[in-house]
Amino acid sequence: MRIGLRHRYARACVITPVIASIIAAVPMAALADATRPYYDRSFVLAANQKCGLFAPVVAEALTAAALQARGAAVRAGTQPEDLAMTAGRAVSRASQTPCADPQLALVKDRVTAAFAGWADTPRMTFPGAKGVWYGDRYALVGPGWRLKQTVQTGQAPVSFGLVGDAQHDQVLAAVVTFVGRSRPYAARIVLRDAQVSPRPWPAGSAAGDLPPEAVRRSVFSTGSADASEGLLLPGREDGQFWRFPEAAADLIAQLDPREAFAVEFLFSDDSVARATFEAGDFAAGRAFVDMGSL
Repeated sequence: MRIGLRHRYARACVITPVIASIIAAVPMAALADATRPYYDRSFVLAANQKCGLFAPVVAEALTAAALQARGAAVRAGTQPEDLAMTAGRAVSRASQTPCADPQLALVKDRVTAAFAGWADTPRMTFPGAKGVWYGDRYALVGPGWRLKQTVQTGQAPVSFGLVGDAQHDQVLAAVVTFVGRSRPYAARIVLRDAQVSPRPWPAGSAAGDLPPEAVRRSVFSTGSADASEGLLLPGREDGQFWRFPEAAADLIAQLDPREAFAVEFLFSDDSVARATFEAGDFAAGRAFVDMGSL
């Protein structure tokens, strides 16, 4: 998190005592410290859906914060099924809270003050256990990264994430610069197939662990082109831009934050270059950039 954003997080934290006064009936044994921020934000989101408390941009900021809290809880060791129960309790409590509750009105004011600042935040980092997603909401005059994580495959840097343009369109893409070898003929995203293996497959101590092949699925690129200058890393003069379907972004967002996924580049000599990424807070980062450009 950038130092300039610390005060916004500090302000966001003041909502917890007020929310706690509303949800005091919830057994505290059911709310471990790691899950409390996720519970609080899930409660407020559910209350907003019921009562229309916030302007859209505040609700979007709160959504990003809730997803970030969920990722932090998972990395702290909370099981996904426990988080699902936590969210269920928050939604249930919100359904029982009258929209006219004076404490809820206080929550509305404090949440608005705490999260409205996110509307003016142009950049954020979303660190995971190993990788980092970088979010950027500055206005663009040409293609540029909205959300990205960069790794290496051999000597080749690979950036992956969401690319935007001046028309505010976004596409899931990878940009790679291979030196001294032919251009790949195809690229694909490889990740856990949730329909075959619903339980997460967290990466082990070695970075880049993928689930067994029997429970993987692949999503192939829908096209490629030369990468524009704004998508290349400093010092790189050229690279290839590989576009992926929007549905693949949903699949990555649904992964456990501790899981890995890969982008594989296929060559005519049957070799494969694999770049492995951490799912991390991709979902939170996507919600952040979806707030729109500044």
